Amino acid sequence: MTDTSAPPTNAVPGGSALLARPVAPLSGSRRGAGLTEFRLAEGFWGRLQQTNATTTLGHCLDWMERLGWLANFDRVATGETARERPGWQFSDSEVYKLLEALAWERGRSGSPEAEAMFVALVERIGPAQDEDGYLNTCFGHAGQQPRYSDLEEGHELYCLGHLLQAAVARARVTGPRDPLVEIARRAADHVCREFGAGAREGICGHPEIEVGLAEFGRLLGEPRYLEQARLFIERRGRGTLRPIPLLSAAYFQDDVPVREAQAWRGHAVRALYLAAGALDVAVDTGDDELLDAVRRQWSRTVERRTYLTGGMGSRHQDEGFGEDWELPADRAYCETCAGIASIMVSWRLFLATGEARYADLMERTFYNVLATSPRADGRAFFYANPLQQREAGSDVEASGVNPRAEGGVRAPWFEVSCCPTNVARTLASWQSYAAAVEDDAVTLLQYAAGEGRFALADGAVLALGIITSYPGDGEVRIEIREAPARPVALRLRVPGWATGATLSDAGGPRSVVEPGWAMVEREFQPGEELVLRLPLEPRMTWPHPRVDGLRGTAAIERGPLVLCLESTDLPEGVDLADVRLDAEAPVRAVADGAVAAGRVQVASDPDGTPPFQSQPGGAEPSAGGPAVDLRLIPYHRWAEREPSAMRIFIPVSSSA
Repeated sequence: MTDTSAPPTNAVPGGSALLARPVAPLSGSRRGAGLTEFRLAEGFWGRLQQTNATTTLGHCLDWMERLGWLANFDRVATGETARERPGWQFSDSEVYKLLEALAWERGRSGSPEAEAMFVALVERIGPAQDEDGYLNTCFGHAGQQPRYSDLEEGHELYCLGHLLQAAVARARVTGPRDPLVEIARRAADHVCREFGAGAREGICGHPEIEVGLAEFGRLLGEPRYLEQARLFIERRGRGTLRPIPLLSAAYFQDDVPVREAQAWRGHAVRALYLAAGALDVAVDTGDDELLDAVRRQWSRTVERRTYLTGGMGSRHQDEGFGEDWELPADRAYCETCAGIASIMVSWRLFLATGEARYADLMERTFYNVLATSPRADGRAFFYANPLQQREAGSDVEASGVNPRAEGGVRAPWFEVSCCPTNVARTLASWQSYAAAVEDDAVTLLQYAAGEGRFALADGAVLALGIITSYPGDGEVRIEIREAPARPVALRLRVPGWATGATLSDAGGPRSVVEPGWAMVEREFQPGEELVLRLPLEPRMTWPHPRVDGLRGTAAIERGPLVLCLESTDLPEGVDLADVRLDAEAPVRAVADGAVAAGRVQVASDPDGTPPFQSQPGGAEPSAGGPAVDLRLIPYHRWAEREPSAMRIFIPVSSSA
């Protein structure tokens, strides 16, 4: 067991953006890159991060102000809560996620605009806190329901979990002597008094407080917070929460204890936030049984309940996981927040185990969920990420709030707008997930142009320049710019799809490297260069035969990118629903990340044809029709040009 009373090794008394990072376990020598230890240059992720900084953060703030979500704090502070409150009961959490994003951005870039927004928000939040530490704008005041009277749907503890994570980001960047950290400390103490051993035996309908308490406890070296997180984890799965019509206890993950569950089920974001909190508790308390339980759940869920894009959640009714192999393309929910939560879980599992498969799933989810949600200008977002859109979506009004989570177009804001702020906080800290340091080894996990100055175990520095246009090109050049005068290790992740990847060291011959890890351990000299080449030839991907909704189809991938076919790119008069891939046809990369598929069959005119046809001898009707050339684009770019029909898995011609 870990001695949780010992000072945390990640604590930096004055705060330091250099080594600040979202997740900092108390045990283990493996850590993620610090916020400014790795700086992104112009490139895929650098552009997304810059757009997030210059546009998305202010966009989120403007919408919260416009809709009155910020004024909710003002009304609590002035005692004017009897009037109707705008926003859902969990709208406070969006303010806290924005605070977290602003804290990471301030630490990453030193942005005075981010700092000014952050300080102004905290000045409005602080006066809304009650004397005993309780903080919520929907419950507990005049004209409102009593505190904790609706643990199933009230989200009070969920909101506080995001408050704690925002405070962690701020303290790791600027130090713990900060007004937001004090607000969070009072809130955490309140939770421990209210829900600790011998007090109220409740849990929150939406997990998140567990992650917040664990990380806040790490920050301050306060074991009470970790213990409270552990209590919440152990209480889950015992039928504590009241049932909601049409939803079972599995919706809340309150049907089976965490240690006994075989796969994730119920509401996808809730399940994944709970798993992340369980991992934090498992690692910091040395609970191998709990760690193994989450690893088992990850394996089963990734193998049978996860989409090709890395998206999780196939059901719209409860925003939840389906059963094994229940992965319909057109009804896929794949909430953006569930993708981000999946990244949170996989990152913790990588830190705990060092296994490449967790970073592999992160890469898939980064490119095909996180990068898919925001529009190129950072002012509109996908909430759900289906793998097929049967009809082009109706465009949304730029100044309007979209009441629907799905619809085939990115919307500027939603009535439930959890995804924009989740995207914002993840992009602001993205580089922390791109590399890891362990003793005298630096591991590159995600490939992006930039420069890293990594602090090794004894304070020595391994400085690297990373030159790449990945994923547009498979070449990753790594320049040694500074290195200690002793052997150190540089470890490169070779993605699971990258069969035939090669590595050349210091101008030497290319060596084939297998998927997993490519390790170079020696004394490096400034000016030397390593070159990793990842094969980006397009490849056809077939669904498992048990996935009923995808049987008879195939998808095309290129590197980490899933490709899709948009109606925008079809010849005039060709309906997307009539296209059939010829499995024997050539597939080749073309300009701008797109892929061309040749000799693709178009079905005969289906007008007047019934949905089901009988054939003598059971033969399938021939698709017939002419052959056309197709252009498929990276999925993350779909619906950027105009609303469109789209599909990733395309039926394969029976004549192929």
